Amino acid sequence: MIRSEILREIAPILRDHLVVCNIGIPSQELHAIDDQPSNFYMLGTMGLASSIGLGLALAQPKPVVVIDGDGSVLTNLGTLPTIANNVADNYILMIIDNGSYGSTGDQPTYTGKKTSLAGMARAAGCENVVEVRDVDTGKALHAALDSGKMTVMVVKCDSGNAKMPVITMDPVTIRDRFMGAVRA
Repeated sequence: MIRSEILREIAPILRDHLVVCNIGIPSQELHAIDDQPSNFYMLGTMGLASSIGLGLALAQPKPVVVIDGDGSVLTNLGTLPTIANNVADNYILMIIDNGSYGSTGDQPTYTGKKTSLAGMARAAGCENVVEVRDVDTGKALHAALDSGKMTVMVVKCDSGNAKMPVITMDPVTIRDRFMGAVRA
């Protein structure tokens, strides 16, 4: 499976939750598959979806699911110890690990070699870390949401992007409708 197939599978699960989605093509894919006001699409700032999602989870009680990528997490490794030391049990970080920088041309990341993001998350102090095969993502996401515990999910999948249109909403519109969903 590639990331867009995973997003298509989990979109119905995400509808009832606040979602912060990684920049570039992941946001375009989620937007095209199932646009919701409760989805915050990152249009810039690579590596910060996990940090923004953690802040959101710490500030309010609703479940927050962050859809991030291996390349983005690798650009902001400081997020893992920050997550571990600021536990928010309404926070799920789902790292879709396709072993590539998918939005910039599928250049390989080190997670396709020796680097394990699950191992790095555990070493940073994250207590509930699960490694998931792409086909088990929906079941694992349900389990993480049902657990009521902060969870870091590392979902291993194939590299590849679906052809999706660019998000035409401007950032202010994305922010305003997302803030409405947070307040609802």
